[in-house]
Amino acid sequence: MAEKHGTRGHGTDRPDKLPRAMYERELFRLQTELVKLQAWVRAEGARLVVIFEGRDAAGKGSTIKRVAEHLNPRVARIVALPRPTERERTQWYFQRYTEHLPASGEIVLLDRSWYNRAGVEHVMGFCTKEEHQRFLRQCPIFERMLVEDGILLRKYWFSVSDEVQEKRFRRRLDDPTRRWKLSPMDLESITRWEAYSRAKDEMLVHTDVSESPWFVVESDDKRRARLNMIAHLLSTVPYYEVPAPALDLPPRPPSTGYQRPPRDLQSYVPDHAAGLRK
Repeated sequence: MAEKHGTRGHGTDRPDKLPRAMYERELFRLQTELVKLQAWVRAEGARLVVIFEGRDAAGKGSTIKRVAEHLNPRVARIVALPRPTERERTQWYFQRYTEHLPASGEIVLLDRSWYNRAGVEHVMGFCTKEEHQRFLRQCPIFERMLVEDGILLRKYWFSVSDEVQEKRFRRRLDDPTRRWKLSPMDLESITRWEAYSRAKDEMLVHTDVSESPWFVVESDDKRRARLNMIAHLLSTVPYYEVPAPALDLPPRPPSTGYQRPPRDLQSYVPDHAAGLRK
């Protein structure tokens, strides 16, 4: 799966961008199915872990947002860990991730994961060669343990071409609401493209195993990527529709004489929206 310069493995014949109306209809349908999947996870006491990995600006975060958009945050948790603390650096590498694994009836969406060691840490020199090689040996064993214990583990690699990645970086630089998404390390990834490609290829060789395979998501078109990833996830889980309990709004009881306090006794938020008409 080596990525080449230019299109970097995406081919020259890219499909047309998906029309927004078509995308939104299908996204809503898939999100409705995700709600059914959530109900199944709760009813069956299942444990689902979904790993989102890939290059910077590959669309991982926006896809996670769409996956979780209509789910109960008490059931589906997004985990995006910061840099390890000094204490965590002395732990077994996988230790700080295990405490975030789901309990019965929970879904965990990992915005990056233990695979940081195979990518960023390895390429940027934040771990030793020995630590990197140890990770590649231990990771399949660790994941087999999770799967054998009944955890449903799904791993997605979001693949983006260098051309599209650079365009997304430039848009972030020009957008004050998204500039926080860029860090010096993100920009460094441009100059280390091939190093990241080699690291990804080596990672796949060691960790794309039958018990926990990798699934690559072509993400030059974010709309297609989101739909393709969600549809695939749903196709891999044997969920069924759990009947929802019947709910009826009770009749509002008659007033017992309650009187609201005068409005001037409370502090209100100024009507900022009213000034938009002027």
